[in-house]
Amino acid sequence: MSATETAIASAEAHSAHNYHPLPVVVASAEGAWMTDVEGRRYLDLLAGYSALNFGHGNPRLIDAAKAQLERVTLTSRAFHHDRFADFCTQLAELCSMEMVLPMNTGAEAVETAVKTARKWGYRVKGVPDGMAKIIVASDNFHGRTTTIVSFSTDPEARADYGPYTPGFEIVPYGDLTALREAMTENTVAVLLEPIQGEAGVLVPPAGYLPGVRELTRERNVLFVADEIQSGLGRTGRTFALEHEGVVPDMYLLGKALGGGVVPVSAVVSSAEVLGVFRPGEHGSTFGGNPLACAVALEVIAMLRTGEFQERAAELGDHLHRELGLLVGGGAVETVRGRGLWAGVDIAPALGTGREISERLLAERVLVKDTHGSTIRIAPPLVISKEDLDWGLDRLRTVLSV
Repeated sequence: MSATETAIASAEAHSAHNYHPLPVVVASAEGAWMTDVEGRRYLDLLAGYSALNFGHGNPRLIDAAKAQLERVTLTSRAFHHDRFADFCTQLAELCSMEMVLPMNTGAEAVETAVKTARKWGYRVKGVPDGMAKIIVASDNFHGRTTTIVSFSTDPEARADYGPYTPGFEIVPYGDLTALREAMTENTVAVLLEPIQGEAGVLVPPAGYLPGVRELTRERNVLFVADEIQSGLGRTGRTFALEHEGVVPDMYLLGKALGGGVVPVSAVVSSAEVLGVFRPGEHGSTFGGNPLACAVALEVIAMLRTGEFQERAAELGDHLHRELGLLVGGGAVETVRGRGLWAGVDIAPALGTGREISERLLAERVLVKDTHGSTIRIAPPLVISKEDLDWGLDRLRTVLSV
């Protein structure tokens, strides 16, 4: 067997089959390119679901990690460490917020937001104990914990994990009327992705997100924005909500915050909201650890220049122009997205999203499918225009077969 076949066979034999990866075994990576165990190079147009916004092995992030590795990597929150205050201060400033609660994964940030919203509802809003409700959108993807899948509408994510956590109401994404009708005195939060990534890079109708902001403010309800995939430069702005001129009550961040080096996530909000926590009521051994803070501080410094947001906006315009030319020719039905992020609905006659991804793999381009015939394109923001065009040429080749 080849090195690829051997590695995949061993993984299949000794790991749970909770993923169905494309048949490639990556051994190294740099920038927007990955190299497999056979020495073949592939253009990465997925970027770890936006965790690798700054590319593979970004020198600034690797240097920050190496420097911190030689000093201290973990203290737990039992003690202070010298990177924590700077991380919290600078991330709060980036978000124009006041307080930060660091965690590790995106799902942990969402779980933390659920707990925060409920606690705020009881202590600040005055909702009767045990009665708090959080409104979410259909086709959401916020993670895979038991609480989070309790309000998923994806059968694959939800099936066989009951009994499910109560306290959530699901309304159609993009429907302000349904949201308004679902609100009661016990509603404490509306939790939304400004752009639904896993659902196929769904952008809501114009005016929807400002309407959510107005409605939540009017009803004394927290607007919680899950910007774990959409945030930190992906859409051409620091946050996707900026395109609509909206500021939420709470940002949920992750993925790119750790630069593809370490898992880092955070809940960022006001002192009124995050101030509901007292010692011992919530925590994480690794949350806000020195290594995570060092890498995230470098991510924040890179975002402050605005160069990555500008690059995502310019290359994103180019990406969407080129993809738009494919619509109507019988191969591509619809293209959606913003910045360097696109969902491409392939005509079913050409194959499933998985089949198209496998054909692109043969052309040395890596993408990932979702929901049947949709593929997602989200390259590292450091990708060159030439490499992006090369990848688009490979896509045209695959779609012309």
